Amino acid sequence: MLGMLHYPLLSSLLTMVLINDNSTVLQINDDLPHFSLPATDGMTVSTRLIKDPVLAVVFTCNHCPYAQAYEDRLIELAEHFDEEGVQFVLVNSNDATGYPEDSFEQMKVKHDEKGYPFPYCHDASQDVAKSFGALCTPHCFVFDRARVLKYKGRIDDNWEDPAAVTEHNLRDALAALVRGDEPPSHEANAIGCSIKWKQ
Repeated sequence: MLGMLHYPLLSSLLTMVLINDNSTVLQINDDLPHFSLPATDGMTVSTRLIKDPVLAVVFTCNHCPYAQAYEDRLIELAEHFDEEGVQFVLVNSNDATGYPEDSFEQMKVKHDEKGYPFPYCHDASQDVAKSFGALCTPHCFVFDRARVLKYKGRIDDNWEDPAAVTEHNLRDALAALVRGDEPPSHEANAIGCSIKWKQ
């Protein structure tokens, strides 16, 4: 069947690969891979300088429909947990050459349009995504006060309909960690478009 497809169609299908998996690079209780990245607000974000008790690093992008579906939910979570000591950092690692909508300039537009209350960082080298083992957009990694990994995976169990969510995986992990408890679940497969790696 694949032999009958024209190359442009085949290429298009391959770029929209759906991932339903999790990082094997970072295991629960592994240390945070430190990074320093430029953000769309003109600042440089260094994980070594973040003092909040809980750190949520979310790999995302502009163009992926899964990432787009979660933008408002991430904003709501960040605002809800802001005074409880949770810092969100969003990271876009996609290759902007093949996906110009994910360029740093377009990230700035997205940041302003959505009014992001968190830094939106550009991982142009893709080294940060590789150090986390990030697979798709969105893909979440949550670290406690000691900066060890306590949750990795999806935001919740229904990307299409917020009202139909029955498992609030990221929210529940954050709520537990700000209380000083272990998350009720440490892992749930991330679901989204594959990160667009450079050739």
